Amino acid sequence: MDDTRAFLDTLQMFGIKPGLEQTRKLMDAAGNPERKLKFIHLAGTNGKGSTGAMLEQGLRTAGYRTGFYSSPHLVDVTERFKINGKDADNIALEAAGVKLRECAKGLEFTYFEFTTVLAAMLFADAQVDFVIWETGMGGRLDATNTVTPLASVITNIALDHQRYLGDTVAAIAAEKAGIIKPGVPVFCGMLPHEAAQVVAQTAAEKHAPLAVAAPEAILPFCYERKEDGFFQIFEYRDQTIELPLLGTMQRNHNFKIVYLVLEYLAQRFHFKLETALAGLRGTFWPARCQELELGFIVDGGHNPDGVAALTAAMREIYPGEKFTVIFAGFKDKEVKTGLAMLQTVAKRFIFVPLHEYGRPSYSAEELGRMLDGTLPYLAADNVRHALLLADDKPVLAAGSLYLAGEILAVKNHGTATKI
Repeated sequence: MDDTRAFLDTLQMFGIKPGLEQTRKLMDAAGNPERKLKFIHLAGTNGKGSTGAMLEQGLRTAGYRTGFYSSPHLVDVTERFKINGKDADNIALEAAGVKLRECAKGLEFTYFEFTTVLAAMLFADAQVDFVIWETGMGGRLDATNTVTPLASVITNIALDHQRYLGDTVAAIAAEKAGIIKPGVPVFCGMLPHEAAQVVAQTAAEKHAPLAVAAPEAILPFCYERKEDGFFQIFEYRDQTIELPLLGTMQRNHNFKIVYLVLEYLAQRFHFKLETALAGLRGTFWPARCQELELGFIVDGGHNPDGVAALTAAMREIYPGEKFTVIFAGFKDKEVKTGLAMLQTVAKRFIFVPLHEYGRPSYSAEELGRMLDGTLPYLAADNVRHALLLADDKPVLAAGSLYLAGEILAVKNHGTATKI
C-alpha cells in the first residue's frame, strides 16, 4: 500500500478545509458509492468513537455486515476503515486508492475528503449492510455530511475546535446539528441546555424525530475481570449488559445512546435487540480508558470534557489510587484545565513532547508551570523514554490521541509510528 500511503502523506499540507463541494465532486467522480450504503451518521465533541464501536459490534452480532469509518487513526491509516470489525485489507485499500486517484484527476481535496470517499468505495465494494459514519470535526461542513443516513447521532457537545466551530456551546451545537436531515431520526445524549435547545430547534425545523437518552444514572454496577477481559456489568431495562469500555461516561452516556439507536434499528429491520445488546461485550475501542496491561491505562482524552470523563472513571475503577501520569498536549488545545483535573488523581507527572509537523506541543517546562506546585514532574525526551521513567504502577497516559497512538505503537509493535 506504499503508493496510496505516500499519496495521503502529500495531502496533509492542505490541512482542514471545511466545506462539502469538493467531497461531492469526489463522490460523483467515484461513481457515487455512498448511494449503495445505509449510514448511521455520528457527530459530537467526545464519545463518537466509543458509541460507534458499540453500534458496530451490536449490528455485527445481530448478523449484519458492517463498515466503520472513524478518525484519527492511532498507529496505521487502515484503522480508519473497518469492515466487519477488522482494519481494511492493505490490498483492497491500495486498489481503491489507485482507482480514486485516477477518478480525482483535476480535482483539489484534503486528506480527510479523500479518505471519506475512499471509505465509501471500500464499504460499497465490500457490500456492507450498515456503515457507522463518524464526522471528523463539526458536522455541517464536515466531508462526511454528503450522505443521507438512516439515523443521525449527536453524542455530546462541549468546547473544542473553537477556531473552526465557534467559541460558544450554542455555536458548536449549530455545527454539530448540521448533520440532521429532513425526516431522519436524531438520537442524542444529555446535552448542555443551550446545546439541547439548538438541536431540538433544528430537528423540529427539519421534521426529524428526536430521541434523547434518559437522564437517570444506571445503578447498581460492578467491575469484573474475566478470562476474556475486564468488564463493567450493569442492568438496563431488564437486560444485563457486560461492557469492556470502562467508566461512568460509557455506561451512563454513550451506552444509552447506543440503546436508543439499536432499539430503533431492531424495530425497523426486524432483528432481536437482545442479541445486539449481548454482543456489546465484544466491543473494542483503543485508547479510551484502555487497560494495556494490569495497572497501565491509556486514554486519548484531549479536551476538558474528555479529561473530566477520564478522571471520573479512574476514581470509579481505582478508588483511592494515585497515578504516575504520562501527559502531552498540543498548543492549539486547552490543556491547563485538563491538567488541573488530572492532579486530583496523580502522584507525579511525566511530560513528553509530541512530534507532529507544523503543530507545536507544550514543553515539559511549560506544562510544569501550569501545575499548582504541589506535585513533582519529570521531562521525557520521547514516548519510549517516558515509559522507562514510569516504573511505578498504576500509570495513566493521557492528554492527546497522538500520545496514545505513540504509546500503542511502542507497546504493541516496538516502534512509534506517526498518526
